[in-house]
Amino acid sequence: MTTQHTPTPAGTETAENVAEHPAVREATAVRAAAADTAPVSGTGDRTGWWRDAVIYQVYPRSFADGNGDGMGDLPGIRARLPYLAQLGVDAVWLSPFYASPQADAGYDVADYRRVDPMFGTLDDAEDLLRDAHDLGLRVIVDLVPNHSSDRHEWFRQALREGPGSPLRARYHFRPGRGAHGEEPPNDWESIFGGPAWTRTTDPDGTPGDWYLHLFAPEQPDFDWENEAVRDEFRTVLRFWLDKGVDGFRIDVAHGLVKAAGLPDMGHGGQLKLLGNQVLPFFDQDGVHEIYRDWRRVLEEYGGDRIGVAEAWTPSAARTALYLRPDELHQAFNFHYLQAGWDATALRAVIDGSLDSLRPVRAATTWVLSNHDVVRHATRLDGGLARARAASLLMLALPGSAYVYQGEELGLPEVTDLPDEARQDPSFFKANGQDGLRDGCRVPLPWTRGRDGGSYGFGTGGSWLPQPAEWGAYSVEAQTDDPDSTLELYRAALRVRRDHPDLGAGDAVEWLAAPEGVLAFRRGAFVCATNTTGEDAELTLGAGRTLLTSGPAPTHGADVPAPRTDTVAVPADTTVWWTAG
Repeated sequence: MTTQHTPTPAGTETAENVAEHPAVREATAVRAAAADTAPVSGTGDRTGWWRDAVIYQVYPRSFADGNGDGMGDLPGIRARLPYLAQLGVDAVWLSPFYASPQADAGYDVADYRRVDPMFGTLDDAEDLLRDAHDLGLRVIVDLVPNHSSDRHEWFRQALREGPGSPLRARYHFRPGRGAHGEEPPNDWESIFGGPAWTRTTDPDGTPGDWYLHLFAPEQPDFDWENEAVRDEFRTVLRFWLDKGVDGFRIDVAHGLVKAAGLPDMGHGGQLKLLGNQVLPFFDQDGVHEIYRDWRRVLEEYGGDRIGVAEAWTPSAARTALYLRPDELHQAFNFHYLQAGWDATALRAVIDGSLDSLRPVRAATTWVLSNHDVVRHATRLDGGLARARAASLLMLALPGSAYVYQGEELGLPEVTDLPDEARQDPSFFKANGQDGLRDGCRVPLPWTRGRDGGSYGFGTGGSWLPQPAEWGAYSVEAQTDDPDSTLELYRAALRVRRDHPDLGAGDAVEWLAAPEGVLAFRRGAFVCATNTTGEDAELTLGAGRTLLTSGPAPTHGADVPAPRTDTVAVPADTTVWWTAG
């Protein structure tokens, strides 16, 4: 099969010669040397790899365009895998690339076993998996089990056959309230705005039952009480595991089971994405039976295949329930993402996260940005300096870290997209979310110049307009610049990999520090983060600076810094320190 790849900037390589790149050979050798079990899924990582992994989220629409149509795709991702290996991440998480009408950017799946033509083919997916494994990168794929597309054949047939069709039992069809069924079955709201119910039209043209959709009307919710639904997803899991994927990120993992009888919420106020309300359709205890079943499927396959929950829960303790030894392996730590830039709040969330997961022996995850939230370079309201400090703090914590594409470039949120360019479905709802998720999804800049009209993203422009200053943030502009955010991430991931006290763990030792400063020890390693607007100084005993998020004599551990008893931590800065 012949594929057309987007031009690559000087100093990068395509997938066809990835094994020959010196940086790639070095990255693969490092992983192989660290392995204490036989290679799995084409990688050389050790067992329990997820406990300290750095996992990079690729949003396929916006990462790299391989065929020049303005939309990112699998060949584009494949061509850029060497960049991710050189960055130093351990795994890649791919947002959905399945067949979809794209009502919600692929989170409305019409066929879970097909690749949407806009992203490529099943052969492209297999080629990507093979090349990633050759580079020592694991691959996690998104799975969307809460709902399908309304173009899914099950749902289309259920509509065609009308009331009484057995296929309707696979979704939540219900008669309406009111004298003529004209009112929704209950008061549930869609996360995207408006009621969570849409009324159908029966085959004879008369108004019919209503169906449930917690998100867009084009995303009808499955009824997970139906055994056919459970059987179907077991086969979907095995289909992709047979292809060689290393795990699944489970979209809306907390939403599959609804409270018996679908009771009213009983209160007003529009629901919010990443909310933590106690609701009759989220975080029901019945979901855990499903994940125990899935864990058995994962364990049919060798190689530490994992399940990762996107679970919005009211507390860290509720999140921990998804990570009991016979359920999933990881869950996103949204409580940390929402903590803000405040030392007291951050310490409370860090302690709460570690304390809640210790009893279930699960590794904590840390995340600052993703495809659903404002990029942390903008959200933390302190510019790039604060974003860099937050990144080093996250990467110093015990457990696994998730990096959203472009955060290693310091990309800010794009806040001035024209209305006509927006595609977030909630943007078109008067009372839903803010509708501005497109701002974190603008395609990545790879080159300084507007190659192909899109800073190297592809030869045919980009599906969302890129800002004029995007070239200054590009991979090409930042590579080999010791003060760049990209080189800071590369150095941080190198130190994290090489330092014996970083990575996995379940505790930190807090140190005395001035108000507004977080300082903790992990063995000989110390992380100090100043969240205030004033400089601070800590006495830590003899040691040296490994890395700092702000101006410093060196980036990384390869050039020794002077030994001293104190460490200076400027405002909005994180310093990594070692007593070794």
